Amino acid sequence: MQDHPGYLMKGRRPNAEERRWLASICELGCIVCRKEFGLFTEASPHHIDGKTKPGAHLKTIPLCGRHHQIPGDGYKTRHANKTAFEKAYGTEYELLLEVVELLA
Repeated sequence: MQDHPGYLMKGRRPNAEERRWLASICELGCIVCRKEFGLFTEASPHHIDGKTKPGAHLKTIPLCGRHHQIPGDGYKTRHANKTAFEKAYGTEYELLLEVVELLA
């Protein structure tokens, strides 16, 4: 399997199980767009607990550019303001549980 661009980052390279998880969440699309608007939006993995710890690649949620890193009108961007993002959409761990349930 070829690496998704979101996998090419500083930190430990994902193992086979982690690559499957990362591919699955990216195929699901942005969890916030799905939850808030009922839309599929291309997503990349957002690492909840860094990128180097054991299991770090499994603690990821799929976020589109707007909800991940690109600020815009009406969007709460995770990297711009974690508090506002979590107030609007739920904690990262709550979103992770929703992703796990959707992929179960």
